[in-house]
Amino acid sequence: MHPGTVNVELDDALFTLPSRYEDRTQVTPIGALLSGQRAVIEGQVQLTEVVYRRRRALLVRLSDGSGFVNLRFFYFSQAQVQGLARGTQLRCFGEARRGPMGLEIVHPEYRRIGAVAEPLEAALTPIYPLTEGATQGRVRQRVDRALRALRSGEQDSADLLPEHVVQALQLPTLRDALQFVHHPPVGTRLEDLAAARNPAQQRLAFEELLAHQLSLQQLKQLIQSDPAGPLADPAGLESRFMAALPFKLTGAQQRVLTEVDHDLAGNRPMMRLVQGDVGCGKTVVAAAAAARAIGSGGQVVLMAPTELLAEQHFRSLQAWFAPLGVTVGLLTGSLPARTRRSTLAAAASGELPLIVGTHALFQEGVELAHLRLAIVDEQHRFGVQQRMQLKDKGRHEGLVPHQLIMTATPIPRTLAMTAYADLDVSVIDELPPGRTPVQTVVIAEEKRAGVVARIHAACNEGRQAYWVCPLIDESEELRCQAAEETAVTLAAALPGITVDLVHGRMPPRDKARAMQAFKAGRSQVLVATTVIEVGVDVPNASLMVIENAERMGLAQLHQLRGRVGRGAAQSSCVLLYRSPLSPLARARLATIRDSNDGFEIARRDLELRGPGELLGTRQTGLAELRVADLIRDADLLPQVRDTATQLLRENSPCIEPLRRRWIGGAEEYGRVG
Repeated sequence: MHPGTVNVELDDALFTLPSRYEDRTQVTPIGALLSGQRAVIEGQVQLTEVVYRRRRALLVRLSDGSGFVNLRFFYFSQAQVQGLARGTQLRCFGEARRGPMGLEIVHPEYRRIGAVAEPLEAALTPIYPLTEGATQGRVRQRVDRALRALRSGEQDSADLLPEHVVQALQLPTLRDALQFVHHPPVGTRLEDLAAARNPAQQRLAFEELLAHQLSLQQLKQLIQSDPAGPLADPAGLESRFMAALPFKLTGAQQRVLTEVDHDLAGNRPMMRLVQGDVGCGKTVVAAAAAARAIGSGGQVVLMAPTELLAEQHFRSLQAWFAPLGVTVGLLTGSLPARTRRSTLAAAASGELPLIVGTHALFQEGVELAHLRLAIVDEQHRFGVQQRMQLKDKGRHEGLVPHQLIMTATPIPRTLAMTAYADLDVSVIDELPPGRTPVQTVVIAEEKRAGVVARIHAACNEGRQAYWVCPLIDESEELRCQAAEETAVTLAAALPGITVDLVHGRMPPRDKARAMQAFKAGRSQVLVATTVIEVGVDVPNASLMVIENAERMGLAQLHQLRGRVGRGAAQSSCVLLYRSPLSPLARARLATIRDSNDGFEIARRDLELRGPGELLGTRQTGLAELRVADLIRDADLLPQVRDTATQLLRENSPCIEPLRRRWIGGAEEYGRVG
C-alpha cells in the first residue's frame, strides 16, 4: 500500500470507538478486593475442580498470600481444566461479587504468567461495542493495527475539518484524537473520560455532529430542490375558517400561523416543525394552513400515528370544515372495503380535498389528484425517509407538496435545531386562557383503594376520570387483557357509575363508540391503554390515574397528563407506582410531580434518559451517536450548525467523506424500521 492511501477496513477500525474504559494498569491485592469492584489480580492456583450443583461449573481457587478468590466458569473445555492446574500463576481481570464460598469472579479474562513480573497495561483498556461473533481481543487487535498504520503514514485518515474550525475550537489533530480515545494514557481519570470533555473526545464529537448536521441539511435541500407552488388562497377559505372559530388564537398561535402562511406563499416546499406543549393548540394552526391550501385549489392530507388519533382529527376537522362546505375523508387500514374504495376514488379524482389517515396513506394504490400540503402529527413516530416518500407521493405537474410537521413533545430549541436540521422550527409557547395547571401526586400501589374512592367522589360531583393501564413491557394482548380486568374491577368498586373501556385491539367502531360516549358524558370512567396519549379532548375529565407510572418516560407521562385540565375545574393526575423504586424512576416521578412545564420536563428527560427516548430512535441518526452527546456537547452545536451551513454553501469536497465516515451509505440515514 502506498503512503497517503486509505484502507477502508483500517479506517472502519479507527472509527470503532470505545463505549467505556477500564483501568488495568495496577494489580489489586486479593485481600483488598471488594464486592462489585472490577480489578486486575494475580495469584497462584490452589485448587481446580469441576462441581455439579444446580449446573456444571469449573471452580478455580486463586490466592496471593493476602487472601483468596474463586474463579467460576460455566463454559469450559477439558484443555482449559488442564491448563489451570494447581501451582499455575495467573493474572485475571473481572468483577468480584459475593458467592456461596466467599468472593468470586465469574468468567474472568485471564492469562498464565511466569515467575518474572510481567508489565501491566501502559494505558487504560478500551471496551468496544461488539457485533455478533466479535470479541474484545479481536477488535483491539484490529484497532491497534490501524493505529500503527496511521502513525507510520501507511494509512491516511484525512483530517476533514476546516483548519480555521480546528484552530477556533483549539482542537487536536485527528491522528492525536484517535490515539487518545483508543489508548488514554495512564493518569487519565475514568470519570473524566465518562464526562467526555477531553479535547480529543471533543474533536471527534464535533466531527460526528457535523456529519449528521450536513446530512439533515442536505435532506432539506433535496426535498426543496423541486418547486411547490405558492398557495395564495384566492377563495379566501383561511379567512372564513378563522372567522368561524368560536375562540381567538393566542399570540403564540398567531405568530406561528404567520410563519406557516409565509412559507406557503413561497414557491419552495415548506418544511416546518411546529412544536408546543400539550394543549397549546397546534391542530387549529394546522387546520388554518389546510384551509389556505384547499382555498388554493389543492388537496391536503393529515397523517397520524394511530387509528384512534386519526379518527379524533377526522371528527375535529369535520366539525370545523363541514360548515364551510369542505368534505373531509378518513383513510385507515381497518376501513370496510366498500368505504375504502369510495374514499380512494374520491381522493384520486380530487373530489375529496381533505383526507385524514394513518400509514395507509403511503400504501400503493393511494392516488392523490393534486396534493399541495401534507401535515404529519406526532412526527417523532415517523422517520425522515417518510418525508421523502411524502414528496414523491404528492408530486404533480412538476410540483411537490408543502410539509407541516407537529409534535407535542417539547424539545429544547438548540436540540430541536440540531435533531431536526432538515426542518424550520416554530414553537407555540403559550397555552390558551382558561387552562388550569394539573396537580400531580405520586402514590404507592398499596393505596389503590383510596384512589378508587377519590374517583367515586369526583364522579358524584359530575366529573369524569381516566384510568390508564400501560404495562409497558408486556405484549399488546396482555396489555389489553389488563385493561379489561381493571375495567371489570372498577365497575364492581364503583356502583352506579358507568365504566367504559378502550384499547388497541378493539374494532375501530367500538373504540369510536367508547370515546364518543365518554366525550358526551354517557360514561364517567374510561379505562384505557396508552392509545389515549394524544388527541383526546374532554374538558369535563378532571382526574387521570396512571398505573405503573415508574416504568414510563417523562414525555409520555406528560402527554397522558395533558388529557385532563382542559376545562375550568381543578384537575389532578395520580401516578401509581410499585415499590421498590429505582433512583432513576424516583427522579422521573419527582420531575413530573413538580413541574407542568413541558419544556422543563423534556430537558430533564434528556438528562435522565438521553435523546433517543425523547426523539424516538427512528426519527434520525442522531439518536445513535457513537461519541457525541446532544446534552453534554450542547456548547458545540452553534458552531456545528454554522460550519455545516458554510461547507454546504462552498460545496466543500469534505462533505461526502465526512458523511461516509460517520453515517455510512445515504440509504441508511433515517431509515424507518
